[in-house]
Amino acid sequence: MNMAFAISRRRFLTNSFAACSTLGTGLFLAKNLFAERMQLAAQVSETDEKHPLTPALQEATTSIRALDRLNDYQATFIKTELIGRNLVNTRMILKLREEPFSVYLKFLAPHAGREVIFQNGRNNDYLQVHDVGFASLAGTLSLDPKGSMAMDGNRYPVNSIGMRNMLIKLVDIWLAERHLEGLTVNLYPNAHIGDLSCKAVEVSHSKRHESARFQMTRLYLHGETNWPIRMQAYNFPGRRDKEVPLAEDYMYADIKANNGFTDTDFSTKNPKYNF
Repeated sequence: MNMAFAISRRRFLTNSFAACSTLGTGLFLAKNLFAERMQLAAQVSETDEKHPLTPALQEATTSIRALDRLNDYQATFIKTELIGRNLVNTRMILKLREEPFSVYLKFLAPHAGREVIFQNGRNNDYLQVHDVGFASLAGTLSLDPKGSMAMDGNRYPVNSIGMRNMLIKLVDIWLAERHLEGLTVNLYPNAHIGDLSCKAVEVSHSKRHESARFQMTRLYLHGETNWPIRMQAYNFPGRRDKEVPLAEDYMYADIKANNGFTDTDFSTKNPKYNF
């Protein structure tokens, strides 16, 4: 095993424990987040230092450590998803608190004005949704995050939103496919998203595999904070595709960190909301 990578992994585990034990600071991690990261660290440690995925996993573990300093954040969440045969674009304002995991969404486009709240352990873990237009006459709806109404036009449930969940999902995909041949990793340390400097990690398959989720994935890490601000995933091309088709694109822009959000920020009784 490469000594530098071994030290990095030991620091990853040590910092995880230290973060979980530091109460009253921005480095606090709740037990479930700590267990989640320890499990991920154990999986990463099983990857051989010479494996093509090792550089990508190193970048991912660094990014997860960077997220430990985020108790909450507000951002513009922009997503593009392949739903059926159509790419669906959505923009919304997001407020997210890591513990207890809580989400507030206000749609900008489409369905401008729609509001959604999820707070882990509250409302039977159902979404609280207030729609706009004619649908608003129904008042606030309580919806199963994985039910047909909540999932209509979405690839993933609302309670899986957030940079941490996005990154862990991507690392899980990489780890599940590390046994496949023809895997290539490219690192782009001087990438950009508009005027924003970042690092990009690209993982691709040179040939089609039935067990591969995507043909190519890209992870973008903020140049200063190392936060995972964007993830793109591309399907294997079909016979009629001239280019690799986009399946998913998730981006977190204009991030405002550690706002001190309280339960009021995730309550339908907040007077600033329209529930």
